[in-house]
Amino acid sequence: MPSFRVSLFILASSYCFTLTSCRPAGGHLRSMENFIHAVQQVEESNPGVSPLELVRALRRTAGHDDAMTIHYLSASNTLSDAAELETTILNASSFSFFDKAVHHIVTDSGEERGVTLTPDGTTVALAPLLLGIESGLKAKQETTSAIGLFPLTLGRTLGLSFLSLQDIPVSFRLGPDGCWDSVERPKVFRLSWPATLATDAVINGGMDGVILGTDISLLPTSEEPHALSEILKEYYSFTLHANQGLDTLSRHVSPRRREISRSILEPLDLQKEVMDTLKLVWRLEKTEWIALDTGVNKSVKEGLRAFVHKYWDCPQIISRCQWRAKAHKGTPIPLSLPLQFLYVHHTYEPSRPCLSFPECSKDMRAMQHFHQKVRNWSDIGYSFVVGSDGYIYEGRGWNHVGTHTRGHNNLGLGVSIIGNYTSTLPSRHAMDLLRHRLTRCAVDGGKLVANYTIHGHRQVVNYTSCPGDALFSEITHWDHFRH
Repeated sequence: MPSFRVSLFILASSYCFTLTSCRPAGGHLRSMENFIHAVQQVEESNPGVSPLELVRALRRTAGHDDAMTIHYLSASNTLSDAAELETTILNASSFSFFDKAVHHIVTDSGEERGVTLTPDGTTVALAPLLLGIESGLKAKQETTSAIGLFPLTLGRTLGLSFLSLQDIPVSFRLGPDGCWDSVERPKVFRLSWPATLATDAVINGGMDGVILGTDISLLPTSEEPHALSEILKEYYSFTLHANQGLDTLSRHVSPRRREISRSILEPLDLQKEVMDTLKLVWRLEKTEWIALDTGVNKSVKEGLRAFVHKYWDCPQIISRCQWRAKAHKGTPIPLSLPLQFLYVHHTYEPSRPCLSFPECSKDMRAMQHFHQKVRNWSDIGYSFVVGSDGYIYEGRGWNHVGTHTRGHNNLGLGVSIIGNYTSTLPSRHAMDLLRHRLTRCAVDGGKLVANYTIHGHRQVVNYTSCPGDALFSEITHWDHFRH
């Protein structure tokens, strides 16, 4: 195995995932809005530039012409006006943004670069995102299927991550997520524990690349792709309305990346896809392929099982640092897992569903302030809180006793949906996040027993009408509800 591991790290460094000698971070804000604005500047300076020309020029600017990318997408300077477009990018005021924002690295201090904070509060690596878009654009131009979409966006990264960490528990072979120095003016993103090659931002970017690349490749023959800035705006910048949240939004948007990427990729034989990708990497990099009987198949199988659980079965949970939680007062009390109960709440106040990351984060901070300052609790009371923006927000989390259901706090998780559901229901998507996604994640992850019981708050605390008449009536029809 020693020669294999050396080869592996050489291959990894060719993508500059872990080399601290790559380009240093600058002072630009690392938001998706800023990246889209920079792209728009180049488009306006080059009327009529195609999105394929632009995304290839960005690839060349970032130095991403590695062997596998060229194998599937060809070299980035093959278009006749590539040099002219690259000169425009180099001369643009936004060049220093492109130069650093697209180039993915993790420094020795745990800072992840080449990532952006999206409007929905999640963090995305631009490199796999843009490779997916380019694959779709190339397929559309050539009227073929998107060749190499999975290897370029997720397959290579997943495979190398699984193999480089064979001695690490499966649950730590992917990730982690991290925290921004500021969500209003994001400049530095620091990981919460040592990085794998497949950080959460890289996985998010890969899933988004799969979705957008697939969508573009499947456009009708008569329909031209939108400009690159518009492709990104339509996916990342959107407005939700009223109590319906994501229910009535039919187009693909970033809060749905997990369910949509699953619908695209799950029909594939991912084990074979990853193994074929690794064989291709070995051949293109002219390194010695390691025989299948040395545990590679086993590592890939275990790794894919962890990937499916973490990124498809489980919902995206917005961490405390992302919504800017205050510190817990005192020492949190650990829960004894797995738990027997799930207690369903509504917040009542705030009374309106939150429909965006800034809105939901503000609600979380308001509730934490009320719980800590007015009720004198050590922290926000709930284990988790469900927004109508497509995400779940971390409260006390999986492992610590909350203050949500008097007399029962140490027996179960307390999950609340933001809003007053006395006479109306939450969005269907918000309820499904709790009913299906969070509970499945909890059972598979050893947080809830398989035969857990769902109770409404009012069933075990007699002085409350929580979670509201409408929501309580709804949960009486859910699996695992008990009177």
